[in-house]
Order: sequence, then C-alpha cells, then structure tokens
Amino acid sequence: MKNLMLTVLGLFFLAYGEEAGTSSAFRDVSGDRARHVVIAQGTPEIYNGHATLVRTKSGRMIAVWTIGHGGTCGPAAESLDGGKTWTRIDERFPAEWRKTKNCPAIFALEGPDGKERLFVFAVGRMDKVNNRGVEMRHCVSEDDGLTWRMLPNAIPVTCVMPLTTIIRCADGSYLGMYNDRWPEFRKKWNRVYQIRSTDGGFTWSAPGELVAESEKMNLCEPFLLRSDDGKELCAILRDNCRDAFSKMVFSRDEGKTWTAPVDTAPALSGHRHAGVKDSTGRWTIVSRNYEPNAPYKFNYCAWRGTYADIVNRRRGETVKLLHSYAKGDCGYGACVLMPDDTVFALTYIKYNPGPEKHSIVGLWLPK
Repeated sequence: MKNLMLTVLGLFFLAYGEEAGTSSAFRDVSGDRARHVVIAQGTPEIYNGHATLVRTKSGRMIAVWTIGHGGTCGPAAESLDGGKTWTRIDERFPAEWRKTKNCPAIFALEGPDGKERLFVFAVGRMDKVNNRGVEMRHCVSEDDGLTWRMLPNAIPVTCVMPLTTIIRCADGSYLGMYNDRWPEFRKKWNRVYQIRSTDGGFTWSAPGELVAESEKMNLCEPFLLRSDDGKELCAILRDNCRDAFSKMVFSRDEGKTWTAPVDTAPALSGHRHAGVKDSTGRWTIVSRNYEPNAPYKFNYCAWRGTYADIVNRRRGETVKLLHSYAKGDCGYGACVLMPDDTVFALTYIKYNPGPEKHSIVGLWLPK
C-alpha cells in the first residue's frame, strides 16, 4: 500500500510538472536531513519563530529570531564555518533589544564611507487597538557582529512588520519596504509602504511613502529585487486573502512611482519571500509556499528561475526544502549566496511531530 501511494504521488508530481511545460518543475529535498542543521531546537515550552539571516563580507553568518510567534526579540546565533556549526550570541545584544518584537530582520548595509555595518530592525511600542507598532526600532553593529548597540531614535512610522526588504538605489541610497495596518478600511487589512536612507541605514525618511493598497488585496511582506539590466525594480508582495496569488509591482524610476499590483505565477505564490541571484542570473526565492492546490502548499519551499520568468509569470522550478508539521506555520525565513554559488536558507518550522514546538533550521539547497 505504501509503495502504491508513493507511485501515485510521483505520477501526480510528474503530471503537475508536465502541465506547466516541464517535467522538472518540482523537486523534494525535505527528506534529505544530511542537508539540514538545527540552529535552535524547539522544546515543549520554547517556540522559536521568524528567523532571518545575513552573511557578511568576512563570511560570518548571523541569524536572529524571536521567542514565541511574533514574540520578543533577543535570540541570535553565528556561524564561522559556512553554516555547519552555530553558536548562540544572545548576550551581545543590549537589554533594550529584548523589548522589541515581531519578526526581526537583519541586513548588511554599506555606508557612504564604504564601511559595511549590520542592522536589525524590529517593532517597538505597540498600538493594541490596531495591532501594530507605533515605531520601528533598530540596532547596529559596526564590527562584523561582535558588539551591538541600540540606535537612540526610533524610526517614527506605524508598522505591522519592520523592514522586510532593503535594496540599494542607483544614487547609493537605500530603499526599504514594510507593511502597515489600514485602520480606516473596515477589514483592517495591510498596505505596503517604503522609506529611504541616505546615510547607510542609521536614519530613515518618515512618514512612509505608500507603495500599494487595494480593497481587494491584503498586501504585506514585500521583497525587492532588480532586473538584470538594472533599470527596473520589482517588489513581490504577499496577498493575505485566502488562496490568493502573490502580487508584483514594478518601478522604472528607482521607486518614485510603482505600477498597480498584478499576479505572480501561481508557483511563486508564497508568504514572506526572500531571495538571492547566483552568478548565472538564476534567482532562488524562498517562502512559505502558498500555491493554490499544490501538494507542497504550506511547507517551506524555494522557487527558482530568471527575472524574465518572474515578469512573464512562468512556472520556474519549485523545491520543497522542509516539511512543516504545523501546516502553514513556517517560512518567514531568509537565504544567502555562498562563494561556490550554492544557497543556504533558514526558517522557523515545526521540524518533527510530537510535543516539541518550532525550531530554527537551516539547509543547503541543491544546485
């Protein structure tokens, strides 16, 4: 019976790929645990959530996450050997950082002086009526993650999420996007905003500039990428309406104006996209998969394809990376490009059945 079920499932995946125009549209590496590394093990009492990751110029990898779903910040770990082993570094962060919450996002940004600095963004004081922050907080490291300090002035924007994506503009400034609640709309959905920094990430423009809103789309959690010719920006957005495709908006003027949202390819539908482009021009974009009717929906997956595939809504390739034993409660991860063009990704996920809560798990993707 088990062999029969596996055969039927295999035929389904084959048919699924052929319908999309290629029989190699899906791969499943979630069972290959030799690829995996558990960075923070969940327990019956401890839920590890919403991890992001950065790789510095020196090769140091740093992950940050929360305790609890959308909970308090503070946990962090580093790897000095390309992700093989990890050491907790919670004590490097100031005590005030533990007062922030909800999906910390870490970035390496280069200042006008050419120096790389690390920034982590999170949500500060809360507006409980509208379930959003009334400020965004950030802390900085100027020595490759060895020491951290809080920046004294909060970024004065209301937000549900901190900056989920940052991209360098042609003039050297940074453009960052986030989502905020839409309290005037009866459903209190989300809409997407942007802010800018001209000093390498220390200070940001406020108030935020509206990027996208729709009374038919619950838009949030953007991911920014640039076209191969450098002339166009694309932001992939989560649409949090039930079983909706993800959306895309485009800018040809470095984010001054944006097009109206359009659907992504079904295979690129997900929650909280993050991605990297390798030396061949292929994008690897990870997310909590949300492709309607797909057998790998709700699991942690990667989409692979070119920028042209994204724009033209082509299927690309889907890789199931990790199986979620808590259905859609996973993702919100990140990935980095390694020197050999491989990709290392991580996420929060219920890694095993049983009483243990969510873990932070990383893995190396196949080429």
